[in-house]
Amino acid sequence: MASEDKIKEGAQPFLEPGEEVLAAFVARPRGWTQKTAGSMAVGARQARQAGEAAGKAGFELASPMALAVTQRRLLSMGMGAQVGMGVGGGVKELLSAVPLSEVDSIKVKRLLIGKVVEVGVRGQTFKLEVGAGANAKGLAEAFERSRGT
Repeated sequence: MASEDKIKEGAQPFLEPGEEVLAAFVARPRGWTQKTAGSMAVGARQARQAGEAAGKAGFELASPMALAVTQRRLLSMGMGAQVGMGVGGGVKELLSAVPLSEVDSIKVKRLLIGKVVEVGVRGQTFKLEVGAGANAKGLAEAFERSRGT
């Protein structure tokens, strides 16, 4: 089962009546890869900055986490660790839910073999890192479509 499908299924208990996950992906606060690949100080600083900015916006991050957009809200959900080949990694809990009217922007940038997603919530901006196969562009587009209605 693909990560996005697993997130959509796992998010069901946290959705409001009539709400559905339009797009989702697995992410970590920016800096996680650097922290684990050897640049501990740089990675830790980036992860701390992402967490602090998200905290100021009242939006909780986790590692790993799912970021999902519905027709009404942006959700962050804690996930179990993925072991590979689709094993593990299910949604464990709802961390934050913010109305789309309070989400300023979602921007996707390519970075080496992955992507950086810059999320603006309530005037604060924080960065997440996602794998190359994540549907980050689809989530940003779903956000724009939902926000436009």
